[in-house]
Amino acid sequence: MRIDAIYTNGRFRTMDPARPAATRIGVLGGRIVGVDEELADVHAHRIVDLNGAPALPGFHDAHYHLSMTGRRLQSLDLGSFSSMGPLLEAVREHAKNVPPDGWIFGAGYDQNILGSHPVADALDRVAGGRPVLLQHVSGHMHVANTAAFERAGYHRREGVPDVDGGQVVRDADGRAQGLLQEKAMGLIQGAVPGPGLDDVQRNLAAASEQAVAYGLTSLTEPGLGGGRMVGNTAADFHSYQAAVENGALKPRMTLMPSIGAFHYLEGFADQDWFGLDLGIRTGFGDDRIRMGPVKIFSDGSLIGKSAAMRQCYHGEPDNKGFLQLDAGDLKRIIVDAHKAGWTIATHAIGDEAIDHVMDGVEQAQREAPRPRARHRIEHFAVANAEQVKRAASLGIVPVPQGRFISAFGDGMIDALGAERAEHCYRMKSLLKAGIELPGSTDSPVADGNPLHSIHDMVNRLTHSGQELAPDERLSAHQAIRAYTHGSAYAAGEEHNKGSLSTGKLADFVVLSDDPLEVDPVTIRDVTVGATVIGGESVYDDGALHT
Repeated sequence: MRIDAIYTNGRFRTMDPARPAATRIGVLGGRIVGVDEELADVHAHRIVDLNGAPALPGFHDAHYHLSMTGRRLQSLDLGSFSSMGPLLEAVREHAKNVPPDGWIFGAGYDQNILGSHPVADALDRVAGGRPVLLQHVSGHMHVANTAAFERAGYHRREGVPDVDGGQVVRDADGRAQGLLQEKAMGLIQGAVPGPGLDDVQRNLAAASEQAVAYGLTSLTEPGLGGGRMVGNTAADFHSYQAAVENGALKPRMTLMPSIGAFHYLEGFADQDWFGLDLGIRTGFGDDRIRMGPVKIFSDGSLIGKSAAMRQCYHGEPDNKGFLQLDAGDLKRIIVDAHKAGWTIATHAIGDEAIDHVMDGVEQAQREAPRPRARHRIEHFAVANAEQVKRAASLGIVPVPQGRFISAFGDGMIDALGAERAEHCYRMKSLLKAGIELPGSTDSPVADGNPLHSIHDMVNRLTHSGQELAPDERLSAHQAIRAYTHGSAYAAGEEHNKGSLSTGKLADFVVLSDDPLEVDPVTIRDVTVGATVIGGESVYDDGALHT
């Protein structure tokens, strides 16, 4: 028998309990057809020697904005600034290369590090009359200058309306300061030139190259077609399909359509149908691109203090955040999407928002039982023990982000206070409750490197060295399982991905060291030597020898 390839002389940790280790893996048609002694009488067109390097199943990020990551990679990066002066100077220098009537875009600033948000008046002084739009690192707010408001048809002193589900931050005289939160961002976004299809292809290509260099073989894109906060254009699925056809897109993708693209469909005799045209729903597609859950936003950001909380934010006695949707509307949408056969993934960070989402899921399952629906709560950031228990009983898959611990943990502790911070981005508690935990970063909100995220899941130390809910620490094996089997499970793909087992897709990553053997505080130092998808190399830093 002759197969496509044999990868030999590797230290494969398969994450398959039936056969946890292997030294050889055989590939035919993009899938694993045997390991070790099963390949004794098998020949291959290619023999690839790993020279004893450790290898794991390919990493799978369960919540990763690929198109937004690519856009940020090619925008003015504000994430490295720790004070306002250098940030404003960077905007000034960037403006010199922007046409007088062009827009200045930047992304990635964090007011917890800068000390405050940028304001329109300061941006006016450095922009040379050009409109400026700076996106917060969370993606849940941005700052616009005077020229940007004017392009949108508003004068900052008067005429900027309040927005349900959002906030326009104003000074003592009622003038818009520049900061727009949540749905208020839509006041400006309609005036911003949208990306063309070629722009989206460039963004996907840039983000794909970074992803495979990080060892990511599968990603779940959480929201397309719902406007520029999530997605790019009304043709987002076309853009991804075209990127596969032209080779720009490398990782396997599960795509979540935004609830903003949904509508009620006629022609179903038994019930109204809620979703996309032709009744397409979760699960449609193939091994390269498939339709995932519908993405719904229920609240905002924790570090932006707009997530909906039961109690006020620490030090802000009048601020509990807010819901983006009325609780009744949120429940109706969840129930209708569930009845139409969709898996539902709802962004819910605050404990109040989490309760409302679970109320919707509970009602949906009561009215139309689907025990294997695997509805998700994206982030599930602040949850008490009863909420964890309830999520488990409802079969909900929480999707927390390990990378947030070091990237934003100090700001989260400040927002919640020490006591409530113990309920922040829980992980060990989810496993103890019997929940299958996925791994994710929310890239580009946080850097998408899965090894850095695994490091944070194990160590749970903030940027300043504070412990964030240390009882939620995972073992290295638990964290790796989350980034392999756990994320595959969250996407309904554990039969195809998550372990190196016969019959599954031949997706794996070759590493510089074994993260299960190194000192836990050095996991972030492990690097990727090669990434293989479907038995073919998509990234090689010298680890593969033929």
